[in-house]
Amino acid sequence: MADAHIRILPNLSEIKAADWDACAAGGAMRPEPFVSHAFLSALEQSGCAAARTGWLPQHLVLDGPDGKPAAVCPAYLKSHSRGEYVFDQGWADAYMRAGGEYYPKVQVAVPFTPVTGRRLLLKDPDDAAAELALGAGLKQLVRLRGASSAHVTFSTQTEWEALASLGFLKRTDRQFHWTNAGYATYDDFLAELASRKRKALKKERREAVCEGISIEWLTGKSLTEEAFDAFFMFYLDTGGRKWGTPYLNRQFFQLAAEHMADQILLVMARREGRYIAGALNFIGAETLYGRYWGAVEHHPFLHFEVCYHQAIDYAIATGLRVVEAGAQGEHKLARGYLPKATHSAHYIVHPGLAGAVAQYLERERSHVEEDSAVLTELGPFRRCVEEEQD
Repeated sequence: MADAHIRILPNLSEIKAADWDACAAGGAMRPEPFVSHAFLSALEQSGCAAARTGWLPQHLVLDGPDGKPAAVCPAYLKSHSRGEYVFDQGWADAYMRAGGEYYPKVQVAVPFTPVTGRRLLLKDPDDAAAELALGAGLKQLVRLRGASSAHVTFSTQTEWEALASLGFLKRTDRQFHWTNAGYATYDDFLAELASRKRKALKKERREAVCEGISIEWLTGKSLTEEAFDAFFMFYLDTGGRKWGTPYLNRQFFQLAAEHMADQILLVMARREGRYIAGALNFIGAETLYGRYWGAVEHHPFLHFEVCYHQAIDYAIATGLRVVEAGAQGEHKLARGYLPKATHSAHYIVHPGLAGAVAQYLERERSHVEEDSAVLTELGPFRRCVEEEQD
């Protein structure tokens, strides 16, 4: 696409939601929630993704021959490496010790959200020329802003390969995802597990709600201010303990609830008439994405019930194919969530830093692959008849 014209948007208000979403959907009925205009705009309008927080919007728009956007890309100029979940602080430290300036850098991501999916958002998903044009546009954005690098995180493998052809370095990591094998009930899923694992999960689920705790699913019109107010307090408590200052504010959750309520699932736990814990999920076309959790009372196994078992229940009930339960967490393995590769691509201007990082990534990819194979073997699923003998 030699005559490609790419624009840089300082905020999403400068593009029509319908035009952005047509690219983000890529031929589907609607976009996955995290790359939708509604979600990304909520981050900007609430001030969560803004220059003052180190997330300066620099979204790319590739216009087609008809003058309408043919591809878009959620991009940010970053002054730090927080809220990304693909860690490059070691690269930054090494470069700065050598006298370089690692920040600013260009980040293609959904801020504060380690979920997999498309990042080079093509209106026509088969438009390889537009995909490469966006990749080239990112390299040009690096030059225009005097940045050290560009990072495309949690991308698809297809995007990962395309960007590698443009000189981006390839990185892998892993998350734990649950896959629906056409189960009709949770018991059908349990039947696939080794006997000991199956009994452990049944006991875990019983004990999680044994103190008069009830579980509610809230989505669409059933979402209430009471539930979101309670959940936000849970979120603040968890965020404050994990990383100091939580990334998101109450306005973000309000905007998300106003504009995409049918793509939100709150799993809330009640005891003695009040909410005591909850988990926020987003609903995609085939995937339930678990995002945030918090509680004001501690009960054994309640976290596992609200975040993981209930997500599986919902996916089975609604026919969703996958549950993505967020970043990291080997404890998910025992609950039926198996390792799944994630992909990111990194363009680094300085040849010395790029060479050192390339060598590191080659070793890291091998380690991730080996580690995932071992973890998969340790998973709870049945392997032979003998494992069913008590």
